[in-house]
Amino acid sequence: MKAPFLKALPILHKLEAAGYEAYFVGGAVRDFLLARPIDDVDIATSATPEEVKEVFSKTVDVGIAHGTIVVLYQGESYEITTFRSESDYADFRRPNEVTFIRSLTEDLRRRDFTMNAIAMNKNGELIDPFAGQAAIKAKMIKTVGNAGERFQEDALRMMRAIRFVSQLSFSLEKETYNALKEHSKWLEMIAVQRKTIEFEKLLKGENYQMAIKLLIDTGLYRFLPGFKDKHKELAAFSQFDLTGHFAISEYWVLLLYHFHLPRNNVEAFLRSWKLPVKQIRRVKLGLSLLTQRLDHEWKLEELYRAGKESAIRTEKLLNVLQERYIDANIDELEGVWQRLPLKERKELAITGQNLLEWYQLQGGPWIEEKLLAIEKAIINGELKNERVSIKEWLFTCSQP
Repeated sequence: MKAPFLKALPILHKLEAAGYEAYFVGGAVRDFLLARPIDDVDIATSATPEEVKEVFSKTVDVGIAHGTIVVLYQGESYEITTFRSESDYADFRRPNEVTFIRSLTEDLRRRDFTMNAIAMNKNGELIDPFAGQAAIKAKMIKTVGNAGERFQEDALRMMRAIRFVSQLSFSLEKETYNALKEHSKWLEMIAVQRKTIEFEKLLKGENYQMAIKLLIDTGLYRFLPGFKDKHKELAAFSQFDLTGHFAISEYWVLLLYHFHLPRNNVEAFLRSWKLPVKQIRRVKLGLSLLTQRLDHEWKLEELYRAGKESAIRTEKLLNVLQERYIDANIDELEGVWQRLPLKERKELAITGQNLLEWYQLQGGPWIEEKLLAIEKAIINGELKNERVSIKEWLFTCSQP
């Protein structure tokens, strides 16, 4: 049993000592069987939320209506969920009613995929009523029971299925695949934020190229923001392997490059995915720099304005597009950067305050214009980064 389970083992012991069943469940058990890194350890128990709160002194009600309590124990937090069954789903996400039960098997029956419906007891023994281990061995993603019913309960499970293809390099079982194709329209009912989380996890998986192909083949792509008529562009995007080289923003940059959106439509597209403002800015900058770099080699001022890290990311994306070694030209680019006489504005020998004093004018946009002109002259070797030289240049060589 691995360290994360061993650390959480006292939780199981305390619940069992109080007369309840308790097991490790879900993704942690799956990842243990796959020898993958284990993040959060989830626990399922026959104890009701109120009974869990009687056993542990420090708890947080995070989803008590659905049976989930967070237990704070020895500096760690653990989600403990009561065995439950669920009634019909009215909105493709939430059950109309949750019933707490005492059966582990029935609790596992409501889960999405067989590989996620395996429990582990305190001795490391596995409880696997739906052949999840066999599915893992076969590298197969298969729903627990009827695939259509599982997807109707929570349509986001369709995105999760394809996300697991990307992350685990598994295949979709035939019935599961067919249900995805038949019921893809249900994804339209899911909140954008939830789809964005799954899509970005999908992009960062080792097999994201196959996952994108499945999005297209099953028709799910049509119910993702801005993707409805973009199957050809998605297919072109999926030809490039970015795995392990880029942050998620660069995936969006390459995707948008293939979408060929008008510049004034880029932000609207990114906002439709509910991306954070900071990420939207980074993607827009990245797309602008990539478009510029595809047009011509770096100019010194462009390199300075981009900044070293953004320039390197852009060069690497260019290498991907042109099917070159990912780090081609990076050493040369870093060399040019190191030779720049100015690398950021705070290195300037003067400030805006100096300009106010020299010109005896009120502040305004003119200050930024002057600073930009000074930076450009220094970068292009026309001016030394010295206060006296800058002042002389401003009043003799530059327009007032």
